[in-house]
Amino acid sequence: MATPDAEQPAPTEPARWRDLDMLLSRPGNLVAASFDPSPTLRDQLGSIVEVLVVGAGGLGCELLKDLALSGFKKLHVIDMDTIDVSNLNRQFLFSHLSLSKWELDALLYRVQDVGKSKAEVAAKRVMERVSGVNIEPHFCRIEDKEIEFYSQFHIIVLGLDSIEARSYINSVACGFLEYDSNDNPLEETVKPMVDGGTEGFKGHARVIIPGTTPCFECNIWLFPPQVKFPLCTLAETPRTAAHCIEYAHLIKWDEIHPGKPFDADDAEHMQWIYSEALKRAELFGISGVTYSLTQGVVKNIIPAIASTNAIISAACALEAFKLFSGCSKNVSNYLTYNGLEGTHIKVTEFVRDKDCLVCGPGTLIELDTSSTLAEFIKMLEEHPKLRISKASVTHEGNNLYMQSPEVLEQMTRPNLSVPMFELLKEAPYTTVHATGMAENNGKKVSSLRKLRVAFKGTEASKMDISESS
Repeated sequence: MATPDAEQPAPTEPARWRDLDMLLSRPGNLVAASFDPSPTLRDQLGSIVEVLVVGAGGLGCELLKDLALSGFKKLHVIDMDTIDVSNLNRQFLFSHLSLSKWELDALLYRVQDVGKSKAEVAAKRVMERVSGVNIEPHFCRIEDKEIEFYSQFHIIVLGLDSIEARSYINSVACGFLEYDSNDNPLEETVKPMVDGGTEGFKGHARVIIPGTTPCFECNIWLFPPQVKFPLCTLAETPRTAAHCIEYAHLIKWDEIHPGKPFDADDAEHMQWIYSEALKRAELFGISGVTYSLTQGVVKNIIPAIASTNAIISAACALEAFKLFSGCSKNVSNYLTYNGLEGTHIKVTEFVRDKDCLVCGPGTLIELDTSSTLAEFIKMLEEHPKLRISKASVTHEGNNLYMQSPEVLEQMTRPNLSVPMFELLKEAPYTTVHATGMAENNGKKVSSLRKLRVAFKGTEASKMDISESS
């Protein structure tokens, strides 16, 4: 009988890829029209397709491993978090179990990994285990990357636990989408996404093809509203640890730090909330306030189950594989999994919202040829559908005006007084992108919107455009 200390031989390359090559070498009845079976298809897939994995947590670790073992060799992963001790029970890449004497090594690597970048450690571990794969980590916020960064990828795979982060990536991917004169999406501008999510023993995997299937915003109603506590309960009669935490978060923070926004991703801010919640709990004789619970309440984090992550990751990786190999039809378009009582898997086909502000042709803004960039930015703040404040504006990859960093703001500031008609090269009708802060579920979050700009008195004003500004 094998022991944990026994060296396990690594699979040879032909054995590792045998089943995958067999799948790609056979014709079938459910394949895409473009599918051309070939024993070299896996190599082509690996050398051409670039994949971005967003998130390197419990689901993100599984996604990186599954995608690498599905033949994708050009991977990037982005995550702003560092490894915490609480991650190690389900984020397997942060405990190196593949060596001999694995129990000792697992403990050693767990101690070494704590405090390091999730993206960097996850990338390193997968590259150690799967030969030929290259994974570039990005230890930063998703908003820190320029929009052009996302344009290089053929597909984006999401392993996130945040509605706001999903919404941002969705708006970025849909921002690349362009339509022809008949409002049909141009295939070369479509950037597909596969979105996975887990919540305890439940999870979902969905395929988002902008302009064809519903985007994240089309079905945002699928996500239940966050639990909110009455302020009177928080202020006067707290009964649970969560009440104490929300008191510190929603009431005490603004009292002590007026005008200073709370950042849930700032460790010092979170530590302050934890300390204040402890004081509140002691005052009312309430137990159970911990730092991890504080993070969970403030960020609305749901405890993760490792097996659920593995199942949903497998579904997401398979959909990504089918999208680019054509070896089978993709799920259409929302798969749900429930393992709470037995196993229940269901696929639901949702319908795209043709008037969606994110994946649609874009909100129409009509301007006079004399309207300046500053006036345009002001219109975005007042537009009833947009309400974008502190907007940065780009056109065809060129920065017309950037709110930050300071050096770019200074470089683009002279454009504020220039007519938009001139900045857009006197095009009567074109598309621009605006990035700024917009309200989402009562919160101010980063938002990117695609805008169709038409100038009055030009050819564009004669076009039959149903949407009005």
